[in-house]
Amino acid sequence: MPKYSASNIRNVALVGHGGSGKTTLLEAMLFKAGAIKRMGSIADKNTVSDFDPEEKERGISIELSLARAEVGGKLINFLDAPGYADFVAGAIQALSAADTAIITVNAARGVEVMTRHCWDLAREAGTARILAVTRMDAEHAHFFDIVGDLRKIFGTECVPLILPVGQGGTFSGTVNLLAPPAPPPSEVAGRIEEFRGPLVETIVSSDDGLMERYLAEEKISSEELRAALAKALLAGTVVPIVAVSGEKCIGVAEILDLIAECCPGADARKRKVFCKIGEKVEEKEIQADPNGPFYAQVFKVKRDPYVGKLCFFRVYGGALATGAQARPAGATRNERFANLFAAQGKEQLEMADIGPGDIAAVGKIDSIGLGDTITTDDGQWEFRRPTFPAPMVSLAVEPKSRNDEAKVSTALKNLAEGDPTFTVTQERQTKELVIRGMGQMHLEIMLARLKKSGVEVLTRTPKIPYLETVTGTSDVRYRHKKQTGGAGQFGECAIKLEPGARGSGFTFVDEIVGGAIPNQFIPSVEKGIRNKMEEGVLAGYPVVDVIVRLYDGKSHPVDSKDIAFQIAGREAFKEAFVKAKPVLLEPIVNMEIVAPAQYMGDITGNISGRRGRVSGMDVLGDMQVVKAQVPLAEVMNYSTELRALTGGEGYFSMEFSHYEIVPPHVQQNIVAAAKKSQEEEKE
Repeated sequence: MPKYSASNIRNVALVGHGGSGKTTLLEAMLFKAGAIKRMGSIADKNTVSDFDPEEKERGISIELSLARAEVGGKLINFLDAPGYADFVAGAIQALSAADTAIITVNAARGVEVMTRHCWDLAREAGTARILAVTRMDAEHAHFFDIVGDLRKIFGTECVPLILPVGQGGTFSGTVNLLAPPAPPPSEVAGRIEEFRGPLVETIVSSDDGLMERYLAEEKISSEELRAALAKALLAGTVVPIVAVSGEKCIGVAEILDLIAECCPGADARKRKVFCKIGEKVEEKEIQADPNGPFYAQVFKVKRDPYVGKLCFFRVYGGALATGAQARPAGATRNERFANLFAAQGKEQLEMADIGPGDIAAVGKIDSIGLGDTITTDDGQWEFRRPTFPAPMVSLAVEPKSRNDEAKVSTALKNLAEGDPTFTVTQERQTKELVIRGMGQMHLEIMLARLKKSGVEVLTRTPKIPYLETVTGTSDVRYRHKKQTGGAGQFGECAIKLEPGARGSGFTFVDEIVGGAIPNQFIPSVEKGIRNKMEEGVLAGYPVVDVIVRLYDGKSHPVDSKDIAFQIAGREAFKEAFVKAKPVLLEPIVNMEIVAPAQYMGDITGNISGRRGRVSGMDVLGDMQVVKAQVPLAEVMNYSTELRALTGGEGYFSMEFSHYEIVPPHVQQNIVAAAKKSQEEEKE
């Protein structure tokens, strides 16, 4: 049987803005709990959770890492997520497996863009939340100012629980408001009176019995308040604010105690699986019972250079021993889980078995992927998969050496396997291999990892997938005749070209009567037209949304053949297209830009300058949202521009909407550039 019951397991995600001290706080908690013998530091590049070479080199967390410790008989699984927006996938993965989120806030910098974003993600995930004001020993630390900001931005359920004794260079300890010492330290005595009442009031408001006693001015013990706090944390009606310094290891023991005694156990939140039965979607609740059917979900996948593919999963029901079998939901073949282990940073701790609530990893099972449900149960019951934002920044890549052509796709596929916000696609229209990520830094790191795997690529801005069409009509007759002494070629066709409805593609209408063109050559005309449409006429982009009517032609009893009518169709279409008022179509995207209100004027002005149309505005907490439609060509590097406009406080999402006709002056430049490129390719 597993060593820990689900009620004695705590799964805690550390999330927050980059530079807010998550990794240092984790290091301090592991040290204080006795899980490591000495504290490492980011400067010395020896922390437990930042072990990737790129993380050490840059001094930032890049991907989700795991560690564990035992505190007061409780097992705590820590999930340390990166804090930069480029690596938000790590925060989403962590929160999908956690029951509690510790959202870190830098005491000298306050609420930042990823503080807000992580708050929203944690709330949507349904986790309990703790706000940890970190780096209390730093110069310009302002705990009580930050408390005011947190309550203003996130709500009055955010209440101080652990106060600092001193700030900055004078930070020397903490006071828990549920059990303040008598007499209290002089530096914080007045603050205890100020904050303890609102804290107690907020806690008891989630328990009717305690609320009645509180209003009757009965004494409520610290033990009762702690028990009520545990319920309120689970319900989300109380979000404690705690002061801590990971660097000085002050306040760390208090946070560990809060996690062990008050945070939800792994059995506190009931999880459901879903299955489509006929036209209905059925659901059932998974019990945290080690004797029930095994249910787990994969929340992280990575490729280890030594172990190979690793899948990290959290168990919700049942138990699994090393060597036992399970399978992805819906699969017919079981997989043997030969090597279960717990992660302590880069170290792998072997596990004999795993039960409800715990987290483990398994290696070398290729059939399991990110988001998959692993089970021993029958049927196709699955957990809902986490949703990830679409990547916003793209680069076209090609191998630096022809010898690497086969390696590039495999290496990029391996990188994308573990990062749902990094995608690799072969673009049909532009014939380019395009990688997409959340930002420039994200792509830089992926390319650096690609290089370290022995593959180098050249990069460039991807081509915009323009399309060509017509807005007028034309009528053209073309004769192809070739006589060179041997077998000749003859084919003549007459076509009418007209615009089709947007999105209709290509419509070919056979209006030949009287055998003007023999039946066997009519498909040849269509094939020639289609080939030319694929190549484009105006600027080398595919032609769409046109109707071609083949209404007349001539043939030769000897020289007419398939290739002759292909060429006739091709050239007739080329002439007809030029005469039918050709235009370019460009992709338009829907954008939602989120930023503080003070930047709205700059953002809307910038969007207008990019030929965009603002379609509406909305409010998201203390942030504002601009909704707009903008040509894709104008926002290929928008992440860099938005960062500059908002000082890094803004973020955006983007999705394809539709195609529109390119304005004439813009079209001239695109056509000229395309012709220049074609000429250079010929040289």
